[in-house]
Amino acid sequence: MGLAMQRSIEGLAGGERDEMLQGVVERVTFHNPQNGYTIARVAVRGLADLATVVGNFAQLQPGQTMQFWGCWKDHPQYGPQFLAHRHEETRPATIGGLEKYLGSGLIKGVGPVTARRIVAHFGLASLEIIESDCSRLAEVPGVGAHRIRLIQAAWQEQKAIKEVMLFLQSHQVNTTHAVKIFKTYGDEAIERVRTNPYQLAQDIWGIGFRTADQIAQNLGVAPDSDERLKAGILYALITATEEGHCYLPLEEMLDQAVALLRLEEVAESVRPRLVEMARALVREGQIKAERPSGGAEAPVVCFQPSLWQCEVGLARRLCERPPAPVDTGRVEAWLERYTHHHGLQLSAEQRQAVMLAAREPVTVLTGGPGTGKTLTTRAVAALWKAMGKKVLLASPTGRAAQRLAEVSGQEAKTIHRLLEFDPSTMGFKRCAENPLDAQAFVIDEASMIDVVLAYNLLKAIPAGAQVLLVGDQDQLPSVGPGNVLADLVRSPAIPTARLTQVFRQAAASRIITNAHRINSGQMPDLAGEGSDCLFIEAHEPAQVVERVREFVVQELPRRGFRSLADAQVLCPMNRGLVGSNHLNTVLQEALNPLPPDGGELDRGRRLFRVGDRVIQLRNNYDLGVFNGDLGTIAGIDFENQKLQVQFFERTMGYDFADLNELSLAYAISIHRSQGSEYPVAIIPVHTQHFPMLSRNLLYTGLTRARKLAVLVGTRKAIAIAVREVKAMQRYTRLSERLSPLQADE
Repeated sequence: MGLAMQRSIEGLAGGERDEMLQGVVERVTFHNPQNGYTIARVAVRGLADLATVVGNFAQLQPGQTMQFWGCWKDHPQYGPQFLAHRHEETRPATIGGLEKYLGSGLIKGVGPVTARRIVAHFGLASLEIIESDCSRLAEVPGVGAHRIRLIQAAWQEQKAIKEVMLFLQSHQVNTTHAVKIFKTYGDEAIERVRTNPYQLAQDIWGIGFRTADQIAQNLGVAPDSDERLKAGILYALITATEEGHCYLPLEEMLDQAVALLRLEEVAESVRPRLVEMARALVREGQIKAERPSGGAEAPVVCFQPSLWQCEVGLARRLCERPPAPVDTGRVEAWLERYTHHHGLQLSAEQRQAVMLAAREPVTVLTGGPGTGKTLTTRAVAALWKAMGKKVLLASPTGRAAQRLAEVSGQEAKTIHRLLEFDPSTMGFKRCAENPLDAQAFVIDEASMIDVVLAYNLLKAIPAGAQVLLVGDQDQLPSVGPGNVLADLVRSPAIPTARLTQVFRQAAASRIITNAHRINSGQMPDLAGEGSDCLFIEAHEPAQVVERVREFVVQELPRRGFRSLADAQVLCPMNRGLVGSNHLNTVLQEALNPLPPDGGELDRGRRLFRVGDRVIQLRNNYDLGVFNGDLGTIAGIDFENQKLQVQFFERTMGYDFADLNELSLAYAISIHRSQGSEYPVAIIPVHTQHFPMLSRNLLYTGLTRARKLAVLVGTRKAIAIAVREVKAMQRYTRLSERLSPLQADE
């Protein structure tokens, strides 16, 4: 319906008779922030019922008095609708309209109650008072000096935003992006956009190259200009980084730039220009190019300079760490006393791992579930303490750090907290000049650590300290660029202890045995009830969704679990009927329905309610929350346009304009579940997920479950995942650089 209606709206300019409709917006029933497509109900004088107005609006709020130009159409399902192709706001003409306008949330500091008080005191002059003599609001009962300052600042910001909105709206930029552009650049927004629209894609999360390119072309940037070609090349590298690569081969970078710039039809003729622009970017220091090996005939590879610096610096700091001399006999004697005192039996692999960590400056401990990584890690930390070393523990995420603290009996921090991230400088306080105060470090869930974080971590660890990196190399790689753990395991320069023996108690868990079966390319055991790993067969996508909903809402309580607190649905994909986006809508309605008194925040295709589980989608260093952090909505403040989210350690406030950083998290992607464990993991696996199905994806999802794992879908889809070994190869040079001859490049 939306696309057909939009085409009808666009067709109004083709000669159909225009008429004007004026009225007060009563409510906005639908608004898509991506394109402004809006359905509103409008009170029009002379009409008994509210009129339905459909159009593309950057911003429409209840209470606004609007003039719309367009024509009436009769929708076969929804009846008469006014299709508007042009609109203009006028000041509210009635007391009721003014109250609704001021109380709509348009101005921070003014909610429905304050709006009624202001209008009751000043009547139709309220807007003029706010604009020209805001101090007079002190005459209104309950409006103090602080609130007046808040209202005055919000009104001025709204005026500035409106100018930016009008400018950007004329260049097809949606409301959400316009607000973020204003928040990023302030009063310089219009000038910054005019000067270099492509910078938007780098500076503002949520604005991609396509949007920036459309703005640029609307502003008159030529399709073959140097500015546009350079922007396409740079964004090809940025896109590669988002896909996990540290670099791109030159030819592949140019191919991707051609696709981004939509120059396929003239690819051959434009290629020399792109090469010329790539060389210019190298000269300007915006690209770092090198030949990995093979002399002058070797293909050139291209890095973002910051990533090149991180990879080179990480390799150098790993290679330059001095050995840790140790009395092997004393370590072995201590290990005997330690295991006897705690009643432990360590396997030969585990003992070798402890001995390796005792003498090496950097050690990697890897292995699948049930192989004893936790017990080995605890023994290494205890050994280092017995040696008189101060030991610090850290993990990439808050939940992983909490789990590490629980199993080790010692405080563990997130890596960002350990390094003391400083939002004011966008850097870490702990660094080479201000190193961490310890002689030994245990870093868990190392598969999640990207090359940038690893470099900053190694910079802050004193040169003489020892490091144990613990992780499962068969899990999905880090969300950020690089494949650090796998590169270290692959390099002979870094000592690695690999645990393979599954212990008897762990072997009794079908979660663990199935994880190892999947990892070795075998089908998991899907037979029967009575285990901690269940299979529910469902063939149609809608059937999969219903089985997931039924299990979460009805079956989990029967098994002694809490539907909301204990269960996490993990999806191979976000899109599609069986993707996390749709499942979030279904589970939100089942687990957290809209309360009778309302309190729901509508953000286009997403609805937020108090009590919703949400997930952070990007690193927000200002707030100190990071990609993958889970929280719960604790409150929605419509008056101040803030949404409060309770995370693991604290409550954070989000401006409404920043809510594209959050998503519902009743269902999340398996990628985003890394580093977390849940009492119950429910994994829909259907052929609809075919593009993403792979062995390491299914393995990672299954190993997130602590007490119960449930696969819902088809055996065919599970078989596809088990067979598909997706190339985890990312473009990195870390393994090469770990050779002493390469580390100084």
